[in-house]
Amino acid sequence: MKKLRLFTFLLLGTMGLSAQQDIFMARGLTSPEIHDDGTVTFKVKAPNASEITISGSWMPATGLASGVEIMKKENDSIWSYTSNRLKPEMYRYSLTIDGVGSIDPNYAHAIRDVANLSNIFIVGDGQANLYRVNQVPHGSITYRWYDSPTVGKTRRIAIYTPNGYENSDNNYPVLYLHHGIGGDEEAWLGSGRAAQIMDNLIAEGKAKPMIVVMPNGNVFQEASPGNGSSGFVQPTFMLPNTMDGKFEESFKDIKKFVEENYRTVEGKEGRAIAGLSMGGFHTANIALNYPDTFDYIGLFSSALGVRPMGDNNSTIYEDKDSKLKLQKENGYKLYWMAIGNADMEMILKGNADFRKKMDDIGMLYEYKETDGGHTWDNWRKYLSIFVQRLF
Repeated sequence: MKKLRLFTFLLLGTMGLSAQQDIFMARGLTSPEIHDDGTVTFKVKAPNASEITISGSWMPATGLASGVEIMKKENDSIWSYTSNRLKPEMYRYSLTIDGVGSIDPNYAHAIRDVANLSNIFIVGDGQANLYRVNQVPHGSITYRWYDSPTVGKTRRIAIYTPNGYENSDNNYPVLYLHHGIGGDEEAWLGSGRAAQIMDNLIAEGKAKPMIVVMPNGNVFQEASPGNGSSGFVQPTFMLPNTMDGKFEESFKDIKKFVEENYRTVEGKEGRAIAGLSMGGFHTANIALNYPDTFDYIGLFSSALGVRPMGDNNSTIYEDKDSKLKLQKENGYKLYWMAIGNADMEMILKGNADFRKKMDDIGMLYEYKETDGGHTWDNWRKYLSIFVQRLF
């Protein structure tokens, strides 16, 4: 009987190990390894590989793509690469093993940006500390579904509420925060670290507690890929209704849902709107078409130089000059624009042309030009600066 019990125990244990083998798989390597001097070492165990390259967001870019470095084979099985000293920041990287793209098999922390899956890590303090989960009071992230009759869909939206919201009766100001082309309602929470930035700045007393609303700017979608009824569709940059006015038309559905379901400060003094790239394009045009709605407007590397797309025949993009004058007359507290000096020429020119229109009518704004290009490194910094100026 004792032997039977022992056999049963071992059999069940073996079955458990088999069913959960991923839990017990030994990784064996530390990668990435962040050193005290700010350099980072990456290692891959691939004894049969003939070439492994690493692409990292810290490397000089080739167009919109990050640079590439060849990893060195240390011995019969281990490949390695050590970076130069990296400044405090959050970084992305991915591998290519014999021509096949891969994330780091030794490192579990990865996020999706459009259709690209990359590992992430954070180096140093200072600005990078805003991107960490620190021991501070934390807000909440909820994914809600709202009715959008303008586009005939029920759609998914991400909403950050600051710590204490659930247990108070206070009304809170609202920031509507928009992603770039190919992104979705998860983009600012993943690559943008918006929740960590808000938690940390609010805890430091540098930002007012606020609600942050992060819509999906692709009205063709119900939700981010894999979270709607279309299933696990392939993420893509270009979808129907991209920058054709339909999203701006549907903004009223988002605003209605937020103000009916959350305790918000009434009036434009309690509303801000901002966005990066395509989201900056959306932001500028929403602000123009809802001219007495926001006291705070932020354009981050805004795609103002991109021509409207599609054939929606929307009036959203008509009479921009007169709408801009009306926005000026109605008043606002802050119109804030930022862009990297190495951004695409089309983007730089579009922003310069828009600022000239503002200059011509005496419309006040603040403009910040930074190093770098069309990158999340810049957009995280812009958000952390902008939210400190709100409300």
